Order: sequence, then structure tokens, then C-alpha cells
Amino acid sequence: METRELRYFVAVAEELHFGRAAQRLAMAQPPLSRAIQQLERRLGVVLLHRTARAVALTEAGSVLLREARAALDAVEAAGRRTRRAAAEPHGVVLATKAGASSELLSKLLDAYAAEPGAVAVEVTLCGPGEQERLLRDGRADVALLQRPFDTTAGLDTEDLHTEQQVVVLPAGHPLADRPHMSMAEVTTLTDLPLPRWPRRGGGYQDGPGPQVRDHTQLFQLIALGRACAVVPESLRAHLRDDHATVPVPDAPAVTTVIAWPPHSRSKAVADLIRTATRL
Repeated sequence: METRELRYFVAVAEELHFGRAAQRLAMAQPPLSRAIQQLERRLGVVLLHRTARAVALTEAGSVLLREARAALDAVEAAGRRTRRAAAEPHGVVLATKAGASSELLSKLLDAYAAEPGAVAVEVTLCGPGEQERLLRDGRADVALLQRPFDTTAGLDTEDLHTEQQVVVLPAGHPLADRPHMSMAEVTTLTDLPLPRWPRRGGGYQDGPGPQVRDHTQLFQLIALGRACAVVPESLRAHLRDDHATVPVPDAPAVTTVIAWPPHSRSKAVADLIRTATRL
């Protein structure tokens, strides 16, 4: 398979419309259709169900979409890492979600700066899910990720910290004084629906909750009584007086990990990882 074919297929699979995919790729629709048909013949599988009104992924198509994204990310990452390796000076780019693990990050940067031979660390603050993409596509050398929110498959990781989650409610809400709540109770708060975060391919899942892009927007909506959210308890430090938190013991624990590409041979990255695990 050629990277060109994979880009064509990803565009069609994400748009689920040959016309929109062709427009996105700045090409005519007939050659795009022929390229997808050729890819299906070569693989010996049907990737897309086509009707006069709709295009849908088959199970095989869903697998190829996931694998094609990873392959294209790897190709782009190879180019970026090669160019960055030739650049001077050799610093380290660390990606992390804005507002998450801020205390841990501060301690890590201070401890690493005191190490002999420490290099400059450029911190890139990201929206939800972005730090994983930056790490995979070569724009970052190392990242702080949070399981189960972020996917660490294919990356090397070290666990740094595990914490429980809390539900954030508007201050004065009738349930704000509860000693704890269950996830089932949280999901049945029809007056405070859970938020909807953007998907990797764009767009939002269907549901009653408001669409949000970052925690600043989310916390303002909660203070206005338009939503609630289940978040790691360390985010309490970013809340205001118009918020209240209640522990949710049966929510999955959140583990902050430091992650890096398995083929990394950077001494600076290795030193930063050692500092993080020591902390």
C-alpha cells in the first residue's frame, strides 16, 4: 500500500462521502473512487458499503482506518523527527494537557533543570487528546498522558501518579453536600448533563450534554448550571468558589504516565524520564 492510497481512504472513511472527500483532497471524484476500488482489490476485502444515498465503513474498513491513521502519523513523524534532529539547539518538547498534572509538571521541570547536562524543555499545552497526537506525529519528544482518557498503545510509558475522580457540580446544588456519588447517579442528572468532547476525526458524539473544547469552557458551563463533569481530583486546584466537588468512588482511577516513542534514542529524553520516575 502507498501512503497516497491510505490518505485517500482516510479522507473517504472520515467524510463518508466521496464528493466531500474529493473536495478535501483537492482532486476529482472519479479517480478517487477508482483508487479506493483498486485498494479493495489489492487487499481482497470490501472496505466501504456504498449505496446511492450513503457510504458506510465495513468492519474491515474500520480496522484499516485505525491502522492507516497510525501509519500516516508514523510517516509524518519520521520526517519531523529527522528535521528536528538536525536543528540546533537540541532541546526537548514536552506535551501535556492544559490544567492537568500541573503540580507534577512544575516539580518535574524544576528537578530536571537541576540535573547536570539538562537541556531546554519546551512545554506545549494541549487540549484534550492533543498531546498524544503530538507525540505520535513527531511534534513532541515526550508527553504526560492520562489513562484511561489517552491511548498509550505503541508507546513506552512509566506510571507516575494514580488518583481518584470527583464530580464537579455548581455550588449550591442539592447534591453538593453528599459524601459521595456513584457513576450511575451522575449519569442520571438530567438537569446537569455530562459534556461532549470533540472526537479525533472531528465532530461530537450525539447526546444532551453541551459541546466543550477545554476545561475553562467546561467549568464556566458548570458554574452556570448547564453541565456537570467527572474529572481527576487534582483538578480541584483549578476550581472557583462557584463549584462544588463530590467523590465518585466507582469512577475509573486516572493514572498519569510519562510516554515516549519506543525508538527514541535521545539522552535528554532519557534523563527527563529518569527524573520523572524518581519524583
